[in-house]
Amino acid sequence: MQEELNQFERNEVWELVQRPTHQNVIGTKWVFRNKMNEEGSVVRNKARLVAKGYCQEEGIDFDETFALVARLEAIRMFLAYAAHKNFIVYQMDVKSAFLNGLLEEEIYVKQPPGFENFSRPNDVYKLKKALYGLKQAPRAWYDRLSSFLLQNGFTRGKVDTTLFVFEKGQDCLLVKIYVDEIIFCATNESLSKKFSKLMQGEFEMSMMGELNFFLGLQIKQCQEGIYISQSKYTKELLKKFGIDEGRTVSTPMATNVKIDKDEKDKSMDESKYRGMIGSLLYLTATRPDITFAVGVCARFQSAPKESHMTATKRILRYLKGCQEVGLWYPKEGGFKLIGYSDSDCAGCRVDRKSTSGTCQMLGNRFVSWFSKKQNSIATSR
Repeated sequence: MQEELNQFERNEVWELVQRPTHQNVIGTKWVFRNKMNEEGSVVRNKARLVAKGYCQEEGIDFDETFALVARLEAIRMFLAYAAHKNFIVYQMDVKSAFLNGLLEEEIYVKQPPGFENFSRPNDVYKLKKALYGLKQAPRAWYDRLSSFLLQNGFTRGKVDTTLFVFEKGQDCLLVKIYVDEIIFCATNESLSKKFSKLMQGEFEMSMMGELNFFLGLQIKQCQEGIYISQSKYTKELLKKFGIDEGRTVSTPMATNVKIDKDEKDKSMDESKYRGMIGSLLYLTATRPDITFAVGVCARFQSAPKESHMTATKRILRYLKGCQEVGLWYPKEGGFKLIGYSDSDCAGCRVDRKSTSGTCQMLGNRFVSWFSKKQNSIATSR
């Protein structure tokens, strides 16, 4: 907790002032978290002072809150390109990133619980920079970071605005931003080192090195390519829902089973069913093989029946038998964009709508896919 407040002092986040008479003062609270690596071991204990952003009033305490965030498809494409070019991908984590964002609004917060100034207990802090929990904090941080990169010769992607490129002669450096986590790679190792020094000179970094764990994805880099999986998350998921023991199945959904509302069947716990579906949807980030089955089961979250729970548990039993399955991005092979699409014919028994499925590959690297029920009823394929 003291380390967090020391960060505030170094970054000049706030100043203690008299409490304003006609100004909204936002409360603060402490949030504690254990940061883990891909093996589940605790690597750092974090204490974060967070503003109670739900007390903010639009038009007074904030205006614009939208902040750009990289899509998982863009991250997979980034890794596929790195594998194709045989780049080493590095990661860095900006320490207390939001404390670097500059605020445009006049905002006051209460003193941190347990760290009040005894000589000035009724005073409040006037914020100079963003604080975690503020609605505009992500946007302020992105504006600060993007402005810094643009000032140092980077160009921002026109389609993917979380991608920044630095070119020097025949060499280039690619930088991908996901809030306070940054991954980067370069054609020349010296460019990567130069970028690391550049970032360390401007921001305080808490994690640097080769990329191995990012947004819950386990990433293994080797000479032949890059392997992406969520095996750790899968094991935790199976244990959470009690599927870590028992038999396995070879497919996530039986081909002869057609799921409908089944209103006569026994009702199941909605919160548990929704928890299972939400967990499985996150797993589809690296498991296209379960995307269709999870999508079908997700249609019945409002009133799940026993048949729906049985179908969902079948997906979990399937995962139990192939926990280590993931995406392999080999170095060898072309980089041509190839896409496939298909749909069933009136596959949904509830409204007779068809389900479309597509997948896109860069060479032989699976980067994007989805399975979605169509909006209207089609009379043909």
